[in-house]
Amino acid sequence: MSTELHTRRLYLRELTPDDAEMFCEFLLKNREHFADSGPAYNDEYTDIAFHRKQLERSQNESLDGRHYKFGLFKQTDKNNIIGTVALSNIVMGNFCSCFLGYRIDKNECSNGFATEAVSEVTKFAFNMLKLHRIEANIIPENKASIQVVTKLGFVYEGASEKYLLINGEWQKHLHYTLINDNWE
Repeated sequence: MSTELHTRRLYLRELTPDDAEMFCEFLLKNREHFADSGPAYNDEYTDIAFHRKQLERSQNESLDGRHYKFGLFKQTDKNNIIGTVALSNIVMGNFCSCFLGYRIDKNECSNGFATEAVSEVTKFAFNMLKLHRIEANIIPENKASIQVVTKLGFVYEGASEKYLLINGEWQKHLHYTLINDNWE
């Protein structure tokens, strides 16, 4: 059973292999929009079978508490994905930390959906998963994404040169963190 979260306007649920076609369509629709912030769209990345395998891996890692990939849907349309939020590389023990990633459909930008979704997933990470720290790495040019995390209280901790491979090139990223001050 996958995790489901709800906000006033959004329904968030973990994506499963059954969502591969819808997820692939979402990525293809937003190909240009995501070009500066995601992986290169090679032949593999446009293949539904590839995404089915990726979502299977994600589902298995979720069972182990290492990864959660949520699809974002409007409460009024639970069949049309408008974005994703993922918690990845979850490490417990003395670290209790993870990485945060998110995407919003090009037609849904500036509606506050990213902030609303990231806020809810952050609550899930802190309250349900009992994480102490969430890290977000953002390319400097992605002002909208920086605005999302700063609005939610993430703190800038520095920059990392050639940090992630984005669209075939190693890109500088700004490092933001949110600490769970109520961690027990």
